[in-house]
Amino acid sequence: MFTQEHHFSYNEPEKWQVDFPQCGGFKQSPIIISTPKSIDILIFPLEFGLYDTPLSKPISLHNNGHTVEFKIPETMSGDKPYISGGLLDDTYEVEQVHFHWGSPTRKGSEHIINGHRYDIEMHILHRNTKYPSVEIARLFEDGLAVVAVLFKVVKSENVFYPGLNLIYNNLQNVQSFNSTSDTMHLITLGSLLGNINREDFYTYQGSLTTPPCSEAVTWIVFSDVLPISFKELPKFWNILNEQGNKFVNVRPIQNNGFRKVFHRKPLIQFKYLG
Repeated sequence: MFTQEHHFSYNEPEKWQVDFPQCGGFKQSPIIISTPKSIDILIFPLEFGLYDTPLSKPISLHNNGHTVEFKIPETMSGDKPYISGGLLDDTYEVEQVHFHWGSPTRKGSEHIINGHRYDIEMHILHRNTKYPSVEIARLFEDGLAVVAVLFKVVKSENVFYPGLNLIYNNLQNVQSFNSTSDTMHLITLGSLLGNINREDFYTYQGSLTTPPCSEAVTWIVFSDVLPISFKELPKFWNILNEQGNKFVNVRPIQNNGFRKVFHRKPLIQFKYLG
């Protein structure tokens, strides 16, 4: 997630800890999430503040050699989208979005849910507003929050989510390393979540999944999986790294250790039939 300043290779992720000691820590991500092993928890839903307010300028995709990412500008209201609630004690302001993908022979999600590795995983990175920058926030265990959305390929061509399709349509413009593409249209951050159930998610304490692997992340992984058309998925596979090669940017699963994974389910409304 901080790939601009850190040089590393997905060919040998087990060696990351040589240069980045935190990558060998005990609260690393991604992990396997299992519904039967998770702890059901009654907590308030997350508030996705300003997620559905249009952003003030178009997003600009960038290929940094490890992923396709884009920073999130302020909304039309002058403030950035944020999340709060759930198990979060503070307000977390959005910083950037990026993707993880596989290849024609490998699935591309980083987290595994109930035995399934999916095709794409999108990360929406947020910074605790009590810290002035991401670089400082990642030094504290409550510094960052990442919302993860998983995607499953479907045979249909008719899968349309305005924000996501805008990204898909611009991926060919950032195929080469260090290339950038302005999308030219205004979207809401919420449009990247499609019609996902925002009230049903897993949450646990973990790390960034790229060096420096800071153990500063409250993960929020949605239970729902979004569809992605078979026509859009290969656009990710064609992204090239600094050496001009296609790549898979999936970190191996990390040991869960003694960490608890919580599962927030939407409350079922019972009608009194007395």
